[in-house]
Amino acid sequence: MSTVAQNIVRNQASSVAWPGMPAVGEPIAPDCRDLNFWTIDRALRDLLALYMDSKALAHFTPHFARLGEIAGGRLDELAMQADKRAPMLHSRDRFGRDDDWVEYHPAYREMERIGFAEFGIHAMSRRPGVLGWPDVAPPLAKYTLQYLFAQSEFALLCPLSVTDSSISLIQKYGDEQVKQRYLPGMLSQDMDSLLKGAQFMTEKSGGSDVSGISLTAKPAGDHWELWGDKWFCSCADHDVILLLARCEGAPAGNAGLSLFAMPRRLDDGSRNRYRVVRLKEKLGSRSMATGETIMEGAVAHLVGKPGRGLKQMMDQVNLSRLSHGFRAAGMMRRCFNEALAVARHRRTFGRTLIDHPMVRRQLLKLLLPTEQALSVAIAGATAMTNNDEAQLRILTPLVKYRACRDNIPVATGAMEMRGGNGYIEDWVNAKLLRDAHLGLLWEGTSSVNAIDIIRRAVGRECAHEALAGALHNRLGQSPIPGQFRGRLAALVDRAVGFVSAVAKRPNAEASCRRAASALYHTTSAALLAAEGAELGERGGDARRLLLARLVLDHRLADKDPFVLPDDRLEDAIAAKLLSDDAVTLSEATSLLAA
Repeated sequence: MSTVAQNIVRNQASSVAWPGMPAVGEPIAPDCRDLNFWTIDRALRDLLALYMDSKALAHFTPHFARLGEIAGGRLDELAMQADKRAPMLHSRDRFGRDDDWVEYHPAYREMERIGFAEFGIHAMSRRPGVLGWPDVAPPLAKYTLQYLFAQSEFALLCPLSVTDSSISLIQKYGDEQVKQRYLPGMLSQDMDSLLKGAQFMTEKSGGSDVSGISLTAKPAGDHWELWGDKWFCSCADHDVILLLARCEGAPAGNAGLSLFAMPRRLDDGSRNRYRVVRLKEKLGSRSMATGETIMEGAVAHLVGKPGRGLKQMMDQVNLSRLSHGFRAAGMMRRCFNEALAVARHRRTFGRTLIDHPMVRRQLLKLLLPTEQALSVAIAGATAMTNNDEAQLRILTPLVKYRACRDNIPVATGAMEMRGGNGYIEDWVNAKLLRDAHLGLLWEGTSSVNAIDIIRRAVGRECAHEALAGALHNRLGQSPIPGQFRGRLAALVDRAVGFVSAVAKRPNAEASCRRAASALYHTTSAALLAAEGAELGERGGDARRLLLARLVLDHRLADKDPFVLPDDRLEDAIAAKLLSDDAVTLSEATSLLAA
């Protein structure tokens, strides 16, 4: 080990406290309430400086800062209130008419106003003018807002995201009549005229395999009538519902599915012919209404061509998967920050918690997947900006699969860091943990996404080749220390070779998750290293190079469980990563060489 590594002061990590924090040693450790989630997130700011167009970044930065302040303050308060007061379904009005409606706590309605009206997150990628930007906003601007929003409220990002993606499908596939009927309201930021979107796909038989969908569509003049039911309906009372149904006489299987838009209200203002028959009692995402619906001749309009419904709906699914990657990254950031707030201020056994070596090790276990998710998610948004369909095709399920899985142990670790208080609903940890589990289920389970990555994105579309080429180009152009660059390049080749081999073997389905994880970790290591080197060369923070080293050591290396490791290098890296001080490129390079 180099003398540089040996001389790092291990307790450097505990030397910096965030503004507004109580003094070290207070009986109850603080949380992150009232912090600005944009201001305290150096990693996010650094990465946007690398990836976002400078003009767009200058324009949107005040909006990021404003949402960061709201997310750390008022939004956080509202989210905790709404989470404890679930929506209520009313099946009839006071006159006994079957006009079901959902009652929400005022805190939820105020969160809607923040997301839809104030920031226009649902519309900014679909029309010019939102937040004063003269064009359609770049994807990374929208996803940055989602990342910040998710640190306080996960559930409302479902209606925000699904309205956004529903607009996209209608813009892309709807005829002029359908567009004129729905888009003006869906693109509005006026809460009185806004039409919020939803997607009902799952039936009692399940949601991942939709080939058995039984909802039937019958032609009825200038529209269609839907007959049947849907089992998991997020945003159950929203205004425009996109759903898959089988046209009368259409073949069985996926080829017989078509996409429809179903309004909640008909042109005369009367209620459409479907009922919300029950709201689900859920583990998480409690503030948002999820229900069961029965369609009894509900009026709907065909979107796109008959028989193309699943292919069209997958556009929405993929947009939502990338959104989930950013949501998971944001939630993990909140978890890490909560754990760090505790570790820097609580004293145990005569020392501040962060001065215990085991605590620093646990903090690294929370930090590393957070930064991995952010890098891969931003790479996906960048591919979307550049219209790089091949990279986007594989990065989207990749980040959804792995980031959403990592979110659960990170949330659990943050709860454990707070101790018994973390298990109490007064604190945000319990909500973060409950909400984290839903990311595994929405838009395909882990296995569904892993199969999509290996069997389809790799096996059928060879999207891994485009990803490998992009990673090699990035490694070659970034000022990464030579030996470390070579190690990363070799791992990219190994990962690509492995996923290709698994894709070619019909009997290797059980290895799809392992192969997808290997590709994710390798991708994140290459991105982290390049980002750290590029930022360091600019005179900024090169710590992402050290994070890349940890990915190699802890995600991609075989370790003998019966060998006692030499922790000196990791102690030195931990001191750098858990400090608020920037890591210079020279310091990072020295540690990589240790």
